[in-house]
Amino acid sequence: MSATMTGGCQCGRIRYTAEVEPEKAYLCHCRMCRRATGGVSVAYSNLARAKLTWHCEPDWYPSSPIARRPFCSACGTPLGFAFVEGDNIDLTVGSFDDPAPFRPDHNYAIESMLTAWTDVRHLPGSTTGENPEVAERWKDAGLQPPA
Repeated sequence: MSATMTGGCQCGRIRYTAEVEPEKAYLCHCRMCRRATGGVSVAYSNLARAKLTWHCEPDWYPSSPIARRPFCSACGTPLGFAFVEGDNIDLTVGSFDDPAPFRPDHNYAIESMLTAWTDVRHLPGSTTGENPEVAERWKDAGLQPPA
């Protein structure tokens, strides 16, 4: 089932509206995507380019002879991946305003998967507000720590 969702970069300069199928997201584990985002994997939603409207055109990095990546040159947010030739584009799930509806339905480039990072539910966790140094910095800025 498709949904119209919005997203953009951290600073707000780049914004988009996209018609996506949130239950068909995926994790890419390839080395190029890891390097492009700094993550151990990247969550993407694949959609037809015709179902994406950029409200401000992103900057594009030619990451290889066959692909390029949209990003914001002001804040550095990686926004996706697209083959130079092709009708589809991948948007980073984390760049959507509300990524909660997305559900991964497959892994891609599993030959590069960092298996130690595939299931971290057993690790202890804490909230941002439980970190005294970070909480104090937010309070000094006149704000509450993110929830």
